[in-house]
Amino acid sequence: MPPGRRDGGARRGSEKSARNPPVLKKYGQHFLSDQRILEEIVNALAPSASDTVIEIGPGRGSLTDILVERSGRVVGVELDRALADQLRAKYRDRGNVEIIQADVLETNLHLLGGPDFLLIGNVPYYITTPIVFKALEPPIPRRSVFLVQREVAERMAAAEDTDAYGALSVNVAVVATTEQVLSVPPGAFKPPPKVDSAVIRLVPLARPLIGAESLPAFRTFVQAAFGLRRKQMQRVLRTVRGISPETAAAVLDETGIDPAARPEVLSPSDFVRLFERLRATQ
Repeated sequence: MPPGRRDGGARRGSEKSARNPPVLKKYGQHFLSDQRILEEIVNALAPSASDTVIEIGPGRGSLTDILVERSGRVVGVELDRALADQLRAKYRDRGNVEIIQADVLETNLHLLGGPDFLLIGNVPYYITTPIVFKALEPPIPRRSVFLVQREVAERMAAAEDTDAYGALSVNVAVVATTEQVLSVPPGAFKPPPKVDSAVIRLVPLARPLIGAESLPAFRTFVQAAFGLRRKQMQRVLRTVRGISPETAAAVLDETGIDPAARPEVLSPSDFVRLFERLRATQ
């Protein structure tokens, strides 16, 4: 929502506040109020008049106001019922806007967006990873832009053998490229969060490293491996897969992975190769 006027007096400010539903901490609500940053976020998505855009958590409509002018169709998925009702009233005369009151994690985005759509959202920090994984379910949106906690953005874009590299880095990298396009300070929000934020852009790979049918099992494997990130890979495989030392050694040898290596130094393609070889042994 754009910053409130400072010249309107206490009474006008009170009336403005009264029109908005209360901020619900349980939903992790922080409303972006910097118009320049809002414009840059939409610029990162780059919608056109022929695009359908799904917006996760439109809140009070700050991003939506810009999207409706640049997109062919906008579908907002808002969990907060009061905000969803407010948005429906706000855009009731805009035929290209649809507001759905629903939990995005339980929503079929492809049914809403069709075969080709863009995705955008100021994502609640406490459920960022599930939402990102939801966005990466094939067929992946042609382009996705999220405002997330900066630490999460760094993890998503991290390369192997860096401090930020982990399961999220691998699981994103096997299906999409990640670019951090903008940093956002706490003061840009109302109320301000206690952490810095960043805008990231995801674009699906032309050739994903892992097939869609294998993604759930692959994610589980990678997350389990990073749960033992300080262990050597031979121990990781024995623990995660319940295989013998001999089998673990053979698999690592066949995939060209050092048995003494730790998960944090394996590249996404290393994990894919290892996953596929393990699947062939079972």
